[in-house]
Amino acid sequence: MQIYKYINARDSISFQCTDILHVLNAASNFKRWFKISLIFSIDCNVASRFAHTVMTSTALNKANVSQEVFFEVELPKTAFITNFSMSIEGKTYVGEVKEKEKAKKQYEKAVSSGQTAGLVKASGRKMEKFSVSVNIAAHSGVTFTLTYEELLQRRFGNYEIMIRVKPKQLVQEFQIVADIHEPQGIAFLDAYGTFITNELLPLVEKTVTDKKAHVSFSPTIDQQRKCPDCDGTLIDGDFFIKYDVKRTQGIGDVQIVNGYFVHFFAPSDLPQVPKNVIFCIDVSGSMYGKKIMQTKEALLSILKDLPENDYFGIVIFSNDINVWRPYLSQATPENIQLAQKFIMSLQAGGGTNLHDGVIKSIEMLYKEMKTNSLADNSVPMIILLTDGVPNTWPRDLPQIQESIRDAIGGNITLFCLGFGYDVDYPFLDVLAKQNNGLARRIYEDSDAVLQLQGFYDEVASPLLSEVHFNYPDNTVSALTGSYFKQLFNGSEIVVAGRLNDIAMNDFPIEVSALGTTFPDEEYIFGDFTERLWAYLTIQQLLDKKSGSAEERVNATAEALELSLKYNFVTPLTSMVVIKPQKEEKPEDALIADKLTEELTYQPTDMEGIDGDPHFIIELPDQNDALCFNIDEKPGTIFNLVKDPLTGIVVNGQTIGDKKVDPGTRVNTYFGSFGIIHDKFGIRLMVSTQKILVCANYKGSSSFSSMDLQVTKDRSLTVSLRNSVKFVIILHKVWKKHPYHQDYLGFYTLDSHFFSQSVHGLIGQFYNGVEFEVSEVFPGQDEGKPDALMFVKGHRVVVTRGWQKDFRQDVKNGENVPCWFIHHNGTGLIDGVHTDYIVSGLFKTI
Repeated sequence: MQIYKYINARDSISFQCTDILHVLNAASNFKRWFKISLIFSIDCNVASRFAHTVMTSTALNKANVSQEVFFEVELPKTAFITNFSMSIEGKTYVGEVKEKEKAKKQYEKAVSSGQTAGLVKASGRKMEKFSVSVNIAAHSGVTFTLTYEELLQRRFGNYEIMIRVKPKQLVQEFQIVADIHEPQGIAFLDAYGTFITNELLPLVEKTVTDKKAHVSFSPTIDQQRKCPDCDGTLIDGDFFIKYDVKRTQGIGDVQIVNGYFVHFFAPSDLPQVPKNVIFCIDVSGSMYGKKIMQTKEALLSILKDLPENDYFGIVIFSNDINVWRPYLSQATPENIQLAQKFIMSLQAGGGTNLHDGVIKSIEMLYKEMKTNSLADNSVPMIILLTDGVPNTWPRDLPQIQESIRDAIGGNITLFCLGFGYDVDYPFLDVLAKQNNGLARRIYEDSDAVLQLQGFYDEVASPLLSEVHFNYPDNTVSALTGSYFKQLFNGSEIVVAGRLNDIAMNDFPIEVSALGTTFPDEEYIFGDFTERLWAYLTIQQLLDKKSGSAEERVNATAEALELSLKYNFVTPLTSMVVIKPQKEEKPEDALIADKLTEELTYQPTDMEGIDGDPHFIIELPDQNDALCFNIDEKPGTIFNLVKDPLTGIVVNGQTIGDKKVDPGTRVNTYFGSFGIIHDKFGIRLMVSTQKILVCANYKGSSSFSSMDLQVTKDRSLTVSLRNSVKFVIILHKVWKKHPYHQDYLGFYTLDSHFFSQSVHGLIGQFYNGVEFEVSEVFPGQDEGKPDALMFVKGHRVVVTRGWQKDFRQDVKNGENVPCWFIHHNGTGLIDGVHTDYIVSGLFKTI
């Protein structure tokens, strides 16, 4: 597989119409024209768990033409960007943190004038991606510097620094350096990389003294090569540093710098407290298939590992609520075995009555508490697993949250696991935090079972409950949260605050703690305790989910004030880098932006067409997907997307099999697509054989608004600047196949960029569609139930099945569960399918 760099026509194409595949086939010339030399370094400095990381990348354009240079890094989701700067031709442009709305105006101004902007977006489970691009003159260069800070969290007995390194090419100078300073002393340290081979392992250098550690990794350009004559790089993955600090008996460690203190609390050698846990499991219809199988597998393992002094119960919910037993049972081998049989019998189907499922779990725990059948020091908790949005009464989400919070009354901890991308994660996040718990997303991957087990392991061993930290009132102010419902084995509690003048020289802590004051010693970078305090305070203010509306507004205002004061990019702020205006073009605005909770976890919307041809419409708000097929003779051209406001039109032409046996159904597929963007003056034709790009007026400026990324013999990604993205999949078959021929699949990403006026066979669904499924009954095929669907004023019979999404796996595809609408989508699409037939591939009316 060979992935070529983005093509920017301003720099390399001076024609009005060209076959892009012919350009790409001249691979040696292509690489020579677009030659970038990289220098990359990562410098991480940790003082008492507070990490300050600087990523620096210098890109030199060695080509004879100007070209676009990309800076793309990934950073932890828990981190705040504190600085971003660019140095171009001897001038440095430094970022400024502004309120998000003010920064947004500069961003929109840049976008409207055709300039580029950098954004932070979610990228995987733990990371966010920051990317930006600038146009660099021939034989010139740019240096990007990104700085971020985060408080390392202790999990499973250690702190983890994760650095993602994916330069995608050989780097002339590559370096990772980390310096760790822990006044308590370093108990152990390990450093490794997922990409580090036996040959690279000796290059990971570690030096550990009592309180300091130094880690470095700096391979030469030859050591980075996959083979002596290869241009491919081995540096592609994650670099980890894990360590823990020495701990003494007592109440913890307190450090003071410049009038701010931080208190770390993670006592060792405490016995595990027994727990009373109810597993509240969603078995609604959307859990059908892989999700329910993975949930069963995880629960079987979790039950097996329950300590015998624990008590447990199982509540399952769909439309109705069912329990394994109406009471909690001790985790004896016999009870575990019976519970596992119950788990194995679970079947998915019906609606999502989350409210009553959780209320039933609460009632069971309170019943046991009142009868004093449980140990006095035991910890009550509920672990809720769901993949959808409540769709039975009550359906109002704030009402559900309030009802559950009132029923719990602060006496039970609720943990919420959201399975998959379709779940309303912000709803679960609030629900958990209102009840002293936390929420976690479980990703729909092959390791979902391990994710479920991993989360349970985090909360499976409570050491203390009702943990309070008390400091004399006249000594501290601006204290972060000082009450914690539980402390779990392997974790840590962190409290920070500001000392009053009276306590600057004498900080009387009422608890027996190991207090250590650190003046400005050389190994502590600046005001780290103050910045750590600000970091914690902002996090807690942003997490404030209870209290009156006025209190929540005040918390947001305080978090914004601190974000601006300490130059943190948070969900309330953005960092803007402004390049001075030049005569030939307006100023560039480059923005570093941290998404809100809702946007961070918002699934990428996807509408796809593949196969014979199968239309797939994913609807995150409905926690489901719809699909339908279109049957029409080969050669028919359909309008798929038409947006009169953005000027984007997509048409597709079908092809048939080479040979059709008499009396059999004609299989049709899409063989070519025409993409038109009137505002940019671009027409793109994509077939199984060629990619043709045309501009309909003189000049090449229109080309610069479109990026093409080709993965040879696999896919083409078409990105319209600051707008929608299309992915076209190439399905190749054996050339001598007697029946089939090559065909294409078509997928839309980021469809929210379209206007409300968008239409077409799939365009009409970009703004969502409301539907309701009821009366599920057995269908013709075993395992594929039928149901009644009410949609667009129609009542139609639909079948639960799945269609293939080939974006990640071109050969086998991934099953997408959906409700299938029969007869060419009749009742779902506006009108009938023949209404969408057009006379030409570039027809816009």
